[in-house]
Amino acid sequence: MTAISDFVHHHYRHFNAAALVDAADAYVRHLDSGGRMMVTLAGAMSTAELGLSLAEMIRRDKVHAITCTGANLEEDLFNLVAHDHYVRVPHYRELDAADEEALLARHLNRVTDTCIPEEEAIRRIEHAVFDLWSEADRKGEAYFPHEFLYRLIRSGRLEKHYQIDPADSWLVAACERNLPIVVPGWEDSTLGNIFAAYCITGEIGNVHTVRSGIEYMMLLADWYRDVSAAASIGFFQVGGGIAGDFPICVVPMLQQDLEEEDTPRWGYFCQISDSTTSYGSYSGAVPNEKITWGKLSADTPKFIIESDATIVAPLIFACVLGQ
Repeated sequence: MTAISDFVHHHYRHFNAAALVDAADAYVRHLDSGGRMMVTLAGAMSTAELGLSLAEMIRRDKVHAITCTGANLEEDLFNLVAHDHYVRVPHYRELDAADEEALLARHLNRVTDTCIPEEEAIRRIEHAVFDLWSEADRKGEAYFPHEFLYRLIRSGRLEKHYQIDPADSWLVAACERNLPIVVPGWEDSTLGNIFAAYCITGEIGNVHTVRSGIEYMMLLADWYRDVSAAASIGFFQVGGGIAGDFPICVVPMLQQDLEEEDTPRWGYFCQISDSTTSYGSYSGAVPNEKITWGKLSADTPKFIIESDATIVAPLIFACVLGQ
């Protein structure tokens, strides 16, 4: 152990702090025993610059697949090419409607205390990825959302616009390792909206040029079968929502719907969430509820840390990396 790990293990002894330590230690044991790990990203983790720690986790073979929202997929890339144009608003709680209109007039899209610049981030990526969409459409080809962004990164077209060290981009790290990524509900994202607009105008002729969520589940099923045949797969969930529920359901789908009864359940589970279980949401469901759905087993190591993921996830990653 080194500085961060030493601090955490010495000071974090009770309640959510202790759950953080237990989850981190179990993550390490899971990998040390030959296991693999899927990380899921909900919320605004990319705009929170989780890539500062997640990218190194990917490079160090601590993450073997990612499921994320469309927003997290694109916003890591937005930050990569437009970081210097982002505007932080630390007093965001004090903004009134007129203040928000003023931000809109400046083409600044606010995410809590951080504003994403439309022209330098969103439109810059739009113009670049549209060329790839259009080319695929003309050729009758189809790719997943993350594959288009992988192709864009590998083309080198964006490099002159990089405004952070690409080593701090989790998407660049994932691209370098060709990491499997699943993006359920990609349509609910800025680039998803833009793609829909091009389909409406007819500039993209085939709506299926970008492959769908059903195809993502089929891809995930193949990946889970292949990897779980040789290793236990863990599930590290940042937040909740579709980024968490979509991929975890691959196990009951394989076991119950495809009747592949020998499919192993997830071998480790950790969720960082501030959701309340009594509201009936997936995001707030305690881990044991997932046993009833055939997602986890009684002996799966299970952890829930009821806290802010922007604080907790980098600390866990630091512990896993031995920092």
